[in-house]
Amino acid sequence: MVTIGDVARAAGVSRSTASYALSGKRTISPAVRQKVADAVAELGYTPNAGARALATSRTNVIALLGQFFEDEFAPAMLQYILGVTDRARELGFDTLLVSDSDGVSALRRISDSRMADGFVLLNVAENDERLEPLRAAPQPAALVGLPGNSEGIDAFDLDFAAAGELMVQRMHDLGHRELILVSQPEHVVERGGAYVWRLANAAAARASELGVQLHHYYAASSQPAIGADLNAFLDAHPGATGLLLNNEAAAAALPNVLQSRSLTVPAEMSVIGRYSETFARTFSLPYSAIDSAPDLLGRRAVEHLVSRIDGTAGADTHVVDLIAPIIDDRGSLAAPPRK
Repeated sequence: MVTIGDVARAAGVSRSTASYALSGKRTISPAVRQKVADAVAELGYTPNAGARALATSRTNVIALLGQFFEDEFAPAMLQYILGVTDRARELGFDTLLVSDSDGVSALRRISDSRMADGFVLLNVAENDERLEPLRAAPQPAALVGLPGNSEGIDAFDLDFAAAGELMVQRMHDLGHRELILVSQPEHVVERGGAYVWRLANAAAARASELGVQLHHYYAASSQPAIGADLNAFLDAHPGATGLLLNNEAAAAALPNVLQSRSLTVPAEMSVIGRYSETFARTFSLPYSAIDSAPDLLGRRAVEHLVSRIDGTAGADTHVVDLIAPIIDDRGSLAAPPRK
């Protein structure tokens, strides 16, 4: 195993100089720093994480706590994970992915053992049981998702209420007066998925204000059930001219459903979804959509968490950072057909 001493000898410097050049704790001339970097590359040196942790009380590890559910659309969740892990790596941190079904026990175990310098939580529920032990932990944390009470913890999310309002407003401005909103399964709400009702409630309120008839449905999150659900909703409301989708599986299934019904977009049906640009490319979705921005949310959470780990963020203030929704018009929006 290559040691820091080997690096120092190859670079022609003292062991301490090599260590400082790698850690950045003292000013080292660019020429010497380059010699050390060249030696590291030549020898394939990897710092010993255990030794580094003993010396600095840092592990350079971020614990990513996710709760994975069978009814969850896996490609969508993966994008949040990649956003966190990619940005953590860029900032010099490894990521410990924890999928323990008992999130409270996992969090306490990691915190007590000092296995990580901080936490990022996914799948944040309205009344998430992980939040109290997280507030008591000595390590800082960031949430990707907005709970009912984020006091004492930084939270990052899409502004789902504004997204619901924007969807309805855009359809109304085009002349649509009857819409169908397709949400995640109802049990997602029951287990704390507040983003579902935040979008739906805001959409319903704006529709009421504008005199738009909005039919709201909870739908399955996988095939073939989601295809059957979409057909049932369209059968029930033949006068609807617009679809609002807060369900990734519904967006992925919709092209086949519309084709089977000989419905063209946007001539006969306008569509606005809520999913990421990457998701749209993966499934070749032609629909206008509000970007759920999983990569951006993960990156922002990590950046702010690292600033807390480094002590550069304000200790007495915590942020709630909600991304304003923007509709990316991909050509699925038009005035409703004349009757």
